[in-house]
Amino acid sequence: MQKELQTPNASPQTRIKACLFDLDGVLVDTAVYHYQAWKRLANTMGFDFTEEQNEQLKGVSRVESLNKILAWGGVEKTEAEKEELATLKNSWYVEMITKMTPAEVLPGTVDFLTEIHQAGYKLALGSASKNSGIILERTHLAHFFDEIVDGNMVTKSKPDPEVFLKGAELLGFKPEECVVFEDAVAGVEAAKRGGMKAIGIGEKSVLTKADVVVSGLDKLTVKDLEEL
Repeated sequence: MQKELQTPNASPQTRIKACLFDLDGVLVDTAVYHYQAWKRLANTMGFDFTEEQNEQLKGVSRVESLNKILAWGGVEKTEAEKEELATLKNSWYVEMITKMTPAEVLPGTVDFLTEIHQAGYKLALGSASKNSGIILERTHLAHFFDEIVDGNMVTKSKPDPEVFLKGAELLGFKPEECVVFEDAVAGVEAAKRGGMKAIGIGEKSVLTKADVVVSGLDKLTVKDLEEL
């Protein structure tokens, strides 16, 4: 298997040289922790928050997520109150993710990251999460990434391509030399807006704009990148 691997610069036919990964739902599944924290917050304000609604928050920033939840609950808050609520939710979320372990990494993630890293591809994280550093550390994935771009470094949320364009810039590659791995519609759209290829992690019926859709990283090999 190792003999078949080629570095991105080994062949003029190879166009993809860098891989940009979303975090939640691609490398690890922290959606359950977001859901529990948002649900707890909604309950404190007198209304409920469903798992279906939580799906609509994939790839969306904390502030925008809070605005959606308040709208669903018919609750109005001042900007100062919103800031307090977002901070409270995040404190509950951080409390949960600091207990994460490598066992919570999604199937095939370590094998795939190892394979493409050995093949010479550069890797960056492109996540809306402001807690990505904690998660990568707790799950022992940090060493795979050459660059980390998260919610602390960007001002625009997906589907704006800022987070991925920043990642490409830091890695030193053009957008067309990059592929993005995303589980959210907004994330796939961000990749395409940025002029990048997109591999969707999830359902084809949902991630319709992705170039390729698979159920997880365990279904991918370096050969799939070479064929993009």
